Amino acid sequence: MPRHNETRHLPYSPEQMFDLVADVRAYEQFLPWVSAIRVRSDSETEMIADMIVGFKGLSESFTSRVLKDRPNSVHVDYLDGPLKHLSNDWRFRSDGEGGVLIDFEVDFAFKNKLFEMIAGQMFDKALRKMIGAFETRAQALYGSSDSGSNSSSAHNAA
Repeated sequence: MPRHNETRHLPYSPEQMFDLVADVRAYEQFLPWVSAIRVRSDSETEMIADMIVGFKGLSESFTSRVLKDRPNSVHVDYLDGPLKHLSNDWRFRSDGEGGVLIDFEVDFAFKNKLFEMIAGQMFDKALRKMIGAFETRAQALYGSSDSGSNSSSAHNAA
């Protein structure tokens, strides 16, 4: 079951990055493999949404609960779909100099062993592409900084 955690330092505020991550409706505009989003309900603190993802002719839909604590965190719990489980956490902390430290964790497992095997082989590349898509989206929305970004990561794909 693929798992990953890392911390990224970006030149944006915790509020900006919270807004970007919590805007699930916009994911189909910039996240690879996301072909559609349907928001069932949305409030300041909770969203229920369906996401359709596709890759090389395979398409799956899953439903998640997104818990929002602006500007500190976004937590995603899996409700229904092709997975055994999914847990995804984003925590946003000020770096004290106008930037943000983002702690990101994801842990999931597929019900289907073939999907699990494929996901394990492609997980690192897919995750880098998705994290890059969030960073590119932040640059498009908020501009870039001369300081750039750096990251440190701890990774475990089991």
